[in-house]
Amino acid sequence: MNDTRRRVLDALADGAATGPALADDLGVSRAAVWKHVEALRDQGFGVESTDDGYVLERVPEYGGPALEFGLDAPYEVEYHDSIGSTNDRARELGDAGASDVVVVAAEQTGSRGRLDREWTAPRGGVYASVLVRPDVPPAHAPAFTLAAAVATANAAREAGVDAGIKWPNDVLVPDGDGATRKLAGILTEMEGEADRVSWLVVGVGANVDVPAEKLPAEGTSVLLEGGVADRRSFAQRMLEAFHDLTSGDLAAILPAWRERALTLGRRVRVDTPGGVVEGVATDVEFPGALLVDTGDDVVRVTAGDCEHLRPAR
Repeated sequence: MNDTRRRVLDALADGAATGPALADDLGVSRAAVWKHVEALRDQGFGVESTDDGYVLERVPEYGGPALEFGLDAPYEVEYHDSIGSTNDRARELGDAGASDVVVVAAEQTGSRGRLDREWTAPRGGVYASVLVRPDVPPAHAPAFTLAAAVATANAAREAGVDAGIKWPNDVLVPDGDGATRKLAGILTEMEGEADRVSWLVVGVGANVDVPAEKLPAEGTSVLLEGGVADRRSFAQRMLEAFHDLTSGDLAAILPAWRERALTLGRRVRVDTPGGVVEGVATDVEFPGALLVDTGDDVVRVTAGDCEHLRPAR
């Protein structure tokens, strides 16, 4: 969003403001203020003219300007009504030198999950890929997946859904009988050198305002779970939490992840590049390895496809 336009919005968020007062505060002409107000109206903001000045009556339900308005995280939003993959677009931006951008789409037509699995991404979901350039070695990249999982689970909980995390990248909703339904998935990709990350993209696909007929049998959404299916609020809370978690000591992500983990204490089967590991998941170790007690040894699993078997006694 244009910086002056954002400042107009910020001023109106504090209450009514006249054109002359806005012009003085922003250092622009009254005609420029009027043009920015008209542009905001074209973007769906309900800016009304009253005796007290301009008043912000309504914010768009979704979209780039709506997500940027009130977002307490330093991300520029690139919004698409429809796109093949937000991760693919974020990777393009990374190759072009961009940073601190979140690519958001109302729907994805070519989305994918881990291991190139197909991922349903109909309208009503939150599909967002965050492009950052963290000053960390490539080995620390898994911590960003953990952070995104925590941020997504927390956003779901704020929306009224009791969500938790399955290692390494799924956000699930337990049904009380040991079964779970998938609410969101995360896909992290990066490019780097031996000692540093060049860019990192963390993509989140979350079912928010998605009805049952648009979801696979094992899927669920905030809407179906009886939560507040507000995509704008969900996306903003998720992005803010992700930024907070990844702005400091990455090791501090682990306690937050453990608090939301559904995998720990479960008997699991993990299909790894080196073979199947089965046992009780006991902990997660920085930057994101799962510790599995097989009965004979504790195995440190850094990558794999995890299946929950049953709770451990």
